[in-house]
Amino acid sequence: MLTVFLLSPASCAGTRAQLLIKSQTSPLTARLTNGGAPLGEVFTFMSSLYFRGKLAYATRFGRAFVITPGRGLLPADVLIRVDDLRKMATVPVDETEPAFREPPDDRVVLLGSVATDKYVGPLLDVFGDRLLFPATFAGRGDMSRGGLLLRCARTGTPLDCVPVRGAVRHGPKPPKLPPPA
Repeated sequence: MLTVFLLSPASCAGTRAQLLIKSQTSPLTARLTNGGAPLGEVFTFMSSLYFRGKLAYATRFGRAFVITPGRGLLPADVLIRVDDLRKMATVPVDETEPAFREPPDDRVVLLGSVATDKYVGPLLDVFGDRLLFPATFAGRGDMSRGGLLLRCARTGTPLDCVPVRGAVRHGPKPPKLPPPA
């Protein structure tokens, strides 16, 4: 069984965070600016020994997720950029701060079967009306959904998503997808 470790955050508004954001010579700042750097590495720099110890332990014995100010739980290996760090610095790590306590208002899209409650039930309990799915999934089987997703990814065409709650999740089998162009 996998153990998931929740790592308390480093201060994104502290002295070391500001040094990192403003540095003209730091290789880590350069990576934050050009494509991103792993969250765990950035927080290790800002917090030093304590966070480094937490991250090393969590990755050795399970999977590390970091409690991030205003961003919810993120995997320690997710890439963040300077703008992400600046935004996190504006949210106090304080249990009375709604932006710290509440999950972000990101879109949550289920890319899986919606025909049964296997996934939908538990996810609706957590995300409620924010849980969406591609409307065209209704009636499609796994292979058809997969082919559709690959085509959309290839062409850069997003699917229209609708809230799961109250949606038609079953339906007649749609026509076969035409051959790819």
